[in-house]
Parts: sequence; structure tokens; C-alpha cells
Amino acid sequence: MENQKPQIVTIDGTEFNANDFTEQQSVLLHHCVDLDRKIGSTTFQLQQLQVGKDSFLKLLKDALAADTDKVQDIEPVNA
Repeated sequence: MENQKPQIVTIDGTEFNANDFTEQQSVLLHHCVDLDRKIGSTTFQLQQLQVGKDSFLKLLKDALAADTDKVQDIEPVNA
């Protein structure tokens, strides 16, 4: 394994050669890498959801404003 190209991992500013990790350390590293990927994906999805919600809220506000304008355009009937 000495011929392998070093796989450098930086954790809290300290560099480690992942090729030297124990099996447990390697598994923990893979969990961290996978969780980082999932966090990035979830953040991306959250941004999409937020924009979608904001768009629907704007459409709702516009629809409510249109109804309010219609109500204001009607003159009250005196009884």
C-alpha cells in the first residue's frame, strides 16, 4: 500500500493521509463525507422549497388583493 497516492484529508486544519486510517476511521470519514453531501443536497432542496412557497404566497396575496379591489369597487347600497 506504500505505492498508493496519498489521499489527504483536512480536519480542523490538520492534514491526515486517509490511506493510513484504520477501518473504523475510514468508515467514520465516509459517514462524514456522505453527511456533507446530504446536507448540501438538503440545503439545495430547502432553497427550492422556499422559493416555491414564496411564489405561492405572492400569488395568494395578489389574488386576495384582486378580491379586495373588487369589493372596494362596489358601492354600498343605502337601505
